[in-house]
Amino acid sequence: MKYRTLIARMVLNKPKVKGYLEKSKRLYKKKYGKESEELSIEQTRAMLTYDGCGSFQQRVSQLQDLQACMKWRRVENENSDIWNIFCKLLSQQTIILAINSSYVDPLEQFDTQVKKIEECFRNVFSMPDIETLKRRQSNSDETDDIEQLYQTILTTFEDTLLILISKDLYKLQLLREMIIWMNKETRYLQERVMNIISRVLKYSSRKIKGCTSIDAPCMGQLAAELAILCSYQEIPIVIQASLAIYYLLSIVKYQNEELCGLLMMESGNYPSSVLFENDFTPSTFQRNNAVIAKYVGEYLPPHLLNDFVFGLLKKLCHPPPKTANQAATLLKLVLEDYGSKVTRAAKIVDYIHKKLNIESPHILKRALLRIVALLTRSFPQKVVFQLLDYMFPVDKSVLQMWQAVSSETDPSPIVLKTILIVLKGKPGEVEGSPSQKRFSLDDTNMMPVTAAQALCTLLPVPEYKKAAAQFFPELLIALILQLHYNSEMKLKKVEDQCFAQKALRLLLKSSGLQQVDCALQKKDCWHQFSNLIFHHYGVYIIAKTLSEYKFPQFPETLHYLYKLSLEGPRRTEDSVTTVIFLIELLNNFFKDPFPEEFLALFRTWVNDPNPTVSKLSLQKIATMSSVINKVSNVRDLIVCVLNSFPSKDKTVTIQAMNTLRRLLSEMDKVTYSTLCVQIAFSYFPLMDHAMPSIRAMAIRHFGELLKEMNQYTWMLKPIVLKALVPLILFLEDAEINVVKACKYTLNICAPYFKWSSLPVLQDEYYNFEVVVLSICNSLFNNYGNYITEIICSALVYLKNSRAYLRKGAVILVGYLAKLGTHLLFQDEIDIMLKAMEKVLSDEDPSVKRMADFTYMLFKEVSDEVMDNSLKQVFRRLCHLHHFKDMTLLYNYRGRERSDSCYELDEYKI
Repeated sequence: MKYRTLIARMVLNKPKVKGYLEKSKRLYKKKYGKESEELSIEQTRAMLTYDGCGSFQQRVSQLQDLQACMKWRRVENENSDIWNIFCKLLSQQTIILAINSSYVDPLEQFDTQVKKIEECFRNVFSMPDIETLKRRQSNSDETDDIEQLYQTILTTFEDTLLILISKDLYKLQLLREMIIWMNKETRYLQERVMNIISRVLKYSSRKIKGCTSIDAPCMGQLAAELAILCSYQEIPIVIQASLAIYYLLSIVKYQNEELCGLLMMESGNYPSSVLFENDFTPSTFQRNNAVIAKYVGEYLPPHLLNDFVFGLLKKLCHPPPKTANQAATLLKLVLEDYGSKVTRAAKIVDYIHKKLNIESPHILKRALLRIVALLTRSFPQKVVFQLLDYMFPVDKSVLQMWQAVSSETDPSPIVLKTILIVLKGKPGEVEGSPSQKRFSLDDTNMMPVTAAQALCTLLPVPEYKKAAAQFFPELLIALILQLHYNSEMKLKKVEDQCFAQKALRLLLKSSGLQQVDCALQKKDCWHQFSNLIFHHYGVYIIAKTLSEYKFPQFPETLHYLYKLSLEGPRRTEDSVTTVIFLIELLNNFFKDPFPEEFLALFRTWVNDPNPTVSKLSLQKIATMSSVINKVSNVRDLIVCVLNSFPSKDKTVTIQAMNTLRRLLSEMDKVTYSTLCVQIAFSYFPLMDHAMPSIRAMAIRHFGELLKEMNQYTWMLKPIVLKALVPLILFLEDAEINVVKACKYTLNICAPYFKWSSLPVLQDEYYNFEVVVLSICNSLFNNYGNYITEIICSALVYLKNSRAYLRKGAVILVGYLAKLGTHLLFQDEIDIMLKAMEKVLSDEDPSVKRMADFTYMLFKEVSDEVMDNSLKQVFRRLCHLHHFKDMTLLYNYRGRERSDSCYELDEYKI
């Protein structure tokens, strides 16, 4: 059997140790020719070379242990427990080192080794101290042996750690685990444990100097454990802990040097000397928290300092009290000077929140809240966002943490600015989809509500009052919007108090506007916000009251509203509130016309997608009619109003027409004349609008334009001819207001057709066909050149969805064709025939009947068509030609009229 096999069997089968020892002696004598109880290093090396097993370091350790077994077997009878500890340690060491050389997954390998090292730890450090062992030894000559055995056990455990760490510095984590095991049972809290830890760290600090990279993520947690022990009551432990943290910082220092050196090499600048001076010694750390905090904070990079702080935080939250006090002191010192390096502030705040929710002593809560305050000093944004992220309604612990935040006054502007970012959001809104809403309070985004609640805690603090002055306009508008959102969501009030309302009132009071707050109370303003319908009125009351009291924040508020108006897409309510507030401020502080910057805003808002914004802007523009002639770029203002005519919202279209009418009624005639053609064309689409009131208004306003511009008939004549067809056809509209508007406008058109007025339109009841015949006769007497254009306009209405318009178009086209037979070309008649063919199958029987008649009429006209050259002569001379009398063709009395309708069968012109 090979020597390696013998060793393995010996350490793994403890009851047979004596037999293996005797057998090993025989093998040794056979190989070397002599007996010996001790194996020299040279003999060991020779034996290792002979059997060719394992790594050199592991084999030396195993064979030296075997040699020791042979030497110390005499102490077994009186100190059997120590002997058993040693044998068990050898067995565990072999397994640990075997795993270390295996190809097992590194994570699984480490977990197994931690368990085995823990067994070794409890095994080794449960043995009595050396003095007790010496007293138990009866033979004084053997005390040296027992002392050497004792020391060998400790050395073997230490060597095991060194072998593991020499291969992978990641396993320095084992040292932290040892301190944790040591702290769990006071019998393990011994100088010898700390001695091993400091020696291993010393070895590691030397070993890393030959490493190109260092992977030791546990250094921060280990530093936290050692920092606590540096103030332990027993001085030997303090000394060893100071040594250990000294070597730990040396490792971190070298790691930083390597990093800085690498960066300098990459930039082409090579370091000429070391980057850090040796400015501390191990004794510096003995019971000196300030020094520990200084060098730990300075040397540990952010990710390790995070672990250090977390380690101390856990010590703070667990007994014994002395350890907690020590942790609190170190945390305070580190966070005060190096808090900016602690990047995981949000996670620390969350951990503190969980601990505050547990029943804890008052002193512990005060220490935890102090940490929140210190973190706020370094990372106000992270702390605020974490506190706002807790579910609404927030618990008592969150409110306590807000109180802690308010105790730090220096970062107050950043705290308010961060809260303001959240306050501008909308509760229940899905992130990334502004159009989607969620109204379930369990999983929705309620951060804006908690932001308003936070302001209720912060604004009474004097320093935060000063900071709030910087953000008065933003906070004012944001809180007004939150009032609306709370009403929209029907959010339940906590203790009958809306946080947005309370915060808004605190803002007014902290800004020196107590009188405004009292006035709003008297006007029952807050009740308006409780009902979603009256929210806009509530906004108006606030703006009006602020203006009445000449609030000093007016300039910055106006500037903010202007800036807000220039920004990109906003929520509907944001736009409406901004417009209402801005209009009211301008009404109270400016006289018309507004400065051009604000007038440009209203021009933009006229065509806003939000109909409320558009209407508010149009209403404000309408009030400027008295100064319209003083406005620069009046054309742009009129054009933007015209562009709102096609709005999908009917109320916007009506408001736009009313606004335009008010402006035109006061406008200078010269300026008016340059715009009248464009304005007139804008009315045409509205004359056929689906809504009767808009049709009536468009037709009447067109008539008003013709009346006001009667000096420019030569310019408007083509437009009047184009408008003639809808004016005639809508005489058959079912809405009396549309009919009256058509009659009104047709009579205004009389001068254009050289008639004084149409007698048939003077009476309330008239015959539609008589009117058509009268107008057509006048057209051919005065404007025969336009016959084709008028017919084309009429043919378009044959496709209209309303039957009375199709019917009126058939009648109008029929008369135009009959009276203008001598003026029409064959291809024009063909187009008319083709258009009429589509009406022959109309669903309305009366339309179908008239279409049949008109189609036959077109056929007759087609047969009577003269030579084209002669028609050209007729077209030139048509204004000199008077047509003969013609009887009514259709005998159509019009839509359902009273019995007092015309009874005429024919009308003579």
